[in-house]
Amino acid sequence: MRCSIYSRITKIIIFGKFLKHEIDKKKIVTKNISYILLIALVFYSCTKKKEIALVFLDEYIVKDSLAIENSFIGGLSGIDYSNGFFYFVVDDSEKPRFLRAEIDIKQDKINSVNFKNVVYLNDTTTSFYNENILDLESIFIDKETEEVNFVSEGSILKGKKPSVFTTDSLGNFLRSYVLPNYFIPNTIPKLKHNGIFEGSSKGVNGKGFWVAMESPLIVDGDEPSFKKTSSPIRITYFDKKSKKAIKQFAYQLEHITKPSQGKINLNGLTSILEYKENHFFIIERTYQSGYGNYGNAIKIFDAYIDETTTNILEVESLKETDFTSLRKRLIFDFEEVRDQLTKGIVDNIEGVTFGPKLANGNQSLILVSDDNFQLYGKQLNQIILLEIEK
Repeated sequence: MRCSIYSRITKIIIFGKFLKHEIDKKKIVTKNISYILLIALVFYSCTKKKEIALVFLDEYIVKDSLAIENSFIGGLSGIDYSNGFFYFVVDDSEKPRFLRAEIDIKQDKINSVNFKNVVYLNDTTTSFYNENILDLESIFIDKETEEVNFVSEGSILKGKKPSVFTTDSLGNFLRSYVLPNYFIPNTIPKLKHNGIFEGSSKGVNGKGFWVAMESPLIVDGDEPSFKKTSSPIRITYFDKKSKKAIKQFAYQLEHITKPSQGKINLNGLTSILEYKENHFFIIERTYQSGYGNYGNAIKIFDAYIDETTTNILEVESLKETDFTSLRKRLIFDFEEVRDQLTKGIVDNIEGVTFGPKLANGNQSLILVSDDNFQLYGKQLNQIILLEIEK
């Protein structure tokens, strides 16, 4: 229910007059008390802010072995939507690339996904690609310039740092961003292999963007486990003008609740999307071996920064510092829609973006899973359609 300030004032006046009249008459009876409670409830419904919610609409499975320009569709680790096209980053460090596609959405259903072309990052005019291992995990497009931005995990085992960089629409290198020192491998073990930069999001103010880690730095906290621990990951804001990180905040990962059936039990952030200034959709993925195709547990949280959240950009170790992390609440659990998914499988969801507006005017969300090119067994190239309800 939506109420203007004038309607709220009117209700207060009516309520006050009614109450005074009844008190003066000294005839407040059970019936009149019910009226009072009813009016109070109407007033409360006008003033209470409705929380944002996500609703499942549809699932689309990209066929196995589908190829475009001699490139198999797989390893889809990030997604963005810009100027009518969807962009997917491919998690393949040997042949880093991205795909451009059209997704047809009608009547709250995904009718088709049409991959248009593939772009390889093979620029020979710069040494950046040769000097870095491009383990690409996320992508976002500048709507005005059509420049393409990436985050890469690098390879900590090989001493190669993660990176944040920009290319043109043809994959030619343009620029990279300066990282804080604690993101650069050296003789002091701070970084976990395959646990560094994972998600990114355009800033809604247009002046910068956010980059989020998958796991905590070794000097910051513990990996999530079956008991509640301090497991903060860093979410960093980069300024486009200075090409540097200018602020950073901590986000606490959830502990693992599903019983262990194998040796691998982990939870981490896989994607982030700023939906209004300092407010985010954050995807956490728990993966556990021993469950076959049912080892993933995917949850989406609504998290936000307020005046109490600590800027930790200059903090070298969170284990040695008092800080306040982002506030968060669970808004979507894929367990609740498992029976609406192919064979009940919740796969490796690693990307999220805004899609087009739906027929009812609400905003859509598109999510994508990374099938790891089927290297670890049967997985799905899963594309999910959600609706944002306000």
